[in-house]
Amino acid sequence: MNKKILIIAGLLVGLTLIFWAFRGTGEEDAEIAAEVKFGDFVIEVTSSGELQAKSSIKITCPSTMQNAEIYQATINDLVPEGTIVKKGDYVARLDESAILEKINKKMSDYQQSESKYIQVQLDTTMELRKARDELINLEYEVRQKKLVVEQSKFEPPANQQQAQIELEKAERAYKQAKQNYKLLKRKARARMQEATAKLNENKAKLDFLQNLQQDFTILAPETGMVIYEREWDGTKRQVGSVVNIWDNVVATLPDLSRMLSRTYVSEVDIRVVKVGQPVKVSLDAYPDKQLTGKVVSVANIGEQRPNTDGKVFQVDIEINESDSTLRPAMTTGNTIIAEVIKDVLFVPLEALHSQGDTLTYVLKKDGFGYHRQQVITGKSNADEVIIEQGLQQGDRVLLSDPKDFEKMKLELLAENQ
Repeated sequence: MNKKILIIAGLLVGLTLIFWAFRGTGEEDAEIAAEVKFGDFVIEVTSSGELQAKSSIKITCPSTMQNAEIYQATINDLVPEGTIVKKGDYVARLDESAILEKINKKMSDYQQSESKYIQVQLDTTMELRKARDELINLEYEVRQKKLVVEQSKFEPPANQQQAQIELEKAERAYKQAKQNYKLLKRKARARMQEATAKLNENKAKLDFLQNLQQDFTILAPETGMVIYEREWDGTKRQVGSVVNIWDNVVATLPDLSRMLSRTYVSEVDIRVVKVGQPVKVSLDAYPDKQLTGKVVSVANIGEQRPNTDGKVFQVDIEINESDSTLRPAMTTGNTIIAEVIKDVLFVPLEALHSQGDTLTYVLKKDGFGYHRQQVITGKSNADEVIIEQGLQQGDRVLLSDPKDFEKMKLELLAENQ
């Protein structure tokens, strides 16, 4: 009888121990404990980005606007973004009010210079005609005086001398008139050249402005898909936006065969991002599509972007695959593989605790309970941290804080004992 009681009591004790053991591992460990892992530790930087073409043809406002002293213009009309255009197709139209004002003024200048040209032409024609008539008359007078001299041979010497004097006076007047006519022709030529130059100058300026007015209707330089240019604040240009000679791009025609994901990484994470690192890229529009890429550029200077608290750095990621579904402005999820550390131990960050500024520990499972175990940590990522000393593969650590865990036994590393 006593033997049976002892056996039953032993069974009850064993069942109780088994119950508590399973309760501990089934409830506490399964819910709040994690096992120390061993393997490759990946440091990743995640960020969202936006697709854009690696290269594109820019559609700009007329580059000669500055020559007309027009430094900016408003977009009055613009084809919808995503429109497929052929070379020479209509894309946009700029406000022509400034150029029309200059055309009207230059038209007035041209008409005035044309009137002056005609007036100078008439005046010089009449003056030269009058001078030529005077020359002809003086030439007749010289010939007449010569006849008088010939006829005076049979007259007294005084009459002969008088006739000779009159001839010399006529010849001198004729010679002077010929010289004056040459000067008058040079003067007339100079006046005509001046009037012609002014007329041509105003005509050339008027032609330039009229040609520039045609350029205010913007045509596609090549075949492609129209993508609006972004302003400095990230918003896209649209009807009503202003372009100027320093920032003259209205839209672009991207090369869709080579795409980039442009993203911005915080100043905290940018220290681990380097050119050449591999990237896993996902698309919000196609969740099942997974792409790959690599970092091709990292900005040296940070910037303050809209809706960001701190400075961020621009990072460009080139997409390896060429996919017809990729379109500019699609949102991407980028996971940059900053570093892969081979064959290390690591635990979740939630397992770490600190005592003071130098001692770090975890709550390590010890039989049916836990104790505080000092550890030396290494590099970390967003979720986990490398354990350099203090734990072994397969150890279990708590991820949450049980009651009075600070009073648990603290086991130091050998070098700190």
